[in-house]
Amino acid sequence: MNENRDVLLTIRDLRIEGRSDEQWNEIVKGVDLTLHKGEVLGLIGESGAGKSTIGLAAMGFARDGCRISGGTIDFDGIDLRKASEAKRRNLRGKRIAYVAQSAAASFNPAHRLIDQYAEGPVQHGVMSRGEANRDATELYRRMQLPNPDEIGFRYPHQVSGGQLQRAMTAMAMSCRPDLIIFDEPTTALDVTTQIEVLSAIRDIVEQFDTAAIYITHDLAVVAQMADKIKVLLKGEEVEEADTRTMLNAPTQDYTKSLWAVRSHTRPEQPPVAPGTTPVVAVRNVTAGYGTLDVLKNISFDIHARRTVAVVGESGSGKSTTARVITGLLPPREGEVLFNGTALPPDYRNRSKEQLRQAQMIYQMADTALNPKQRLRELIGRPAQMYLGLRGKALNERVRELLRLIELEPDDFIDRLPSELSGGQKQRIGIARALAAEPQFIICDEVTSALDQLVAEGILKLLDKLQDEFDLAYMFITHDLATVKSIADEVVVMKEGIVVEQGPKSEMFQPPHDPYTELLLSSVPEMDPDWLDKLLEERAAGGAGASVEGAGN
Repeated sequence: MNENRDVLLTIRDLRIEGRSDEQWNEIVKGVDLTLHKGEVLGLIGESGAGKSTIGLAAMGFARDGCRISGGTIDFDGIDLRKASEAKRRNLRGKRIAYVAQSAAASFNPAHRLIDQYAEGPVQHGVMSRGEANRDATELYRRMQLPNPDEIGFRYPHQVSGGQLQRAMTAMAMSCRPDLIIFDEPTTALDVTTQIEVLSAIRDIVEQFDTAAIYITHDLAVVAQMADKIKVLLKGEEVEEADTRTMLNAPTQDYTKSLWAVRSHTRPEQPPVAPGTTPVVAVRNVTAGYGTLDVLKNISFDIHARRTVAVVGESGSGKSTTARVITGLLPPREGEVLFNGTALPPDYRNRSKEQLRQAQMIYQMADTALNPKQRLRELIGRPAQMYLGLRGKALNERVRELLRLIELEPDDFIDRLPSELSGGQKQRIGIARALAAEPQFIICDEVTSALDQLVAEGILKLLDKLQDEFDLAYMFITHDLATVKSIADEVVVMKEGIVVEQGPKSEMFQPPHDPYTELLLSSVPEMDPDWLDKLLEERAAGGAGASVEGAGN
């Protein structure tokens, strides 16, 4: 593998600049990278380290507001910096593919999934349309998508976020490229689905001798996927080594700090006093879309100063429950109570005060923030609308909120969302929810786009705010490490039904419902052999392998 003939991608002294306030500032500072055919390189580092920017540069591409200012990018003997735009475009999709972090922001909402899948191989002359359709179905099946024969004929808004991310992974593989850049491809996936997708990605990479750059902040995931790991910090390389060496014996203090995260655990709270009225009570709710019931007679309570984590695989009804609570989806049956008073099912019939008291932090920060508004407007609007703040008071409140989420006001207050990293965008979503000073916040995968260092800081911040303002949280997540860190109680959902619920201390101790056992066994470990061992165990009938519908 180390012979020159096996080298697919060589990057030397890569320098990339980003534009801010009419000035160009260097954001990638002389990074080198060598990738062999069939090799997987993991790029890790905290938000803003330059991981995605370097991944895009491997395609000879720089996003809006950035430019490649120095260095060489050699792909299989082709100098991508000197190549014509037409030549680069011909390589992209055919020989170099990209799997974006946010599938919801990347698909065209006006076209069916299978049409978007077929576009690449047909335009590049790799397949006929009929062959592309059949290939799509086969890869949808390998990606463990439900109803693979018909799911391609749906539009992006008709599938869950996790299903959409898998469809994008399949689409990137359509031309069987030589190099795939995976930019957080499992961020939106629950742990059971993640296992199937990681296994499918690895199988296809091995089968077609495809090289890959795997960008992630999840160290346990990169341990399963990468042959070697490069650690980045603020656009510079910290260290690089083969995966086992990096996991067992990192040499740099920064890398060691990454390995040591997730130490935060919310202190156990005293029991809720008998007869205490919950802030939010979901009572016998059945809801869905069209004739399909997505939620089926679910009930649970959320009290002040308590975090209820709602977990389950993609399509289990977690986000639909949030839509019912916020009044975006009126239930067919049942009701939602706020401090003991039934809320109008439709948000349009709720009072301004009722709307203020319940806020939401969305999973897809890319699609949740208006790209044309600056941060002072995005964060300030709820404070202006609900609290009546104006002028100097509004400006100071926005600056205070930016400080709370650890972004320097002078540097960020006048930026547009396009000038932020994925993690920074998610933090703006958190600040926007806090701006209304609510009593209840729905956190929909709020740390899924954040590196582990930043995520731990956000969890600590949420804890602090909860205790200070008596906030109640509903925390939707597929990350059981986050559940262990922040939850007081856990609600496990599967196919629209509450399978199990109770205090966190009980939920993580056996005996478990078989589906809960499946979730717990699917949490990746920092062991390069973990995925192989799990798949072998499940093939032999262990670790929840018999749970019907796992991974769908």
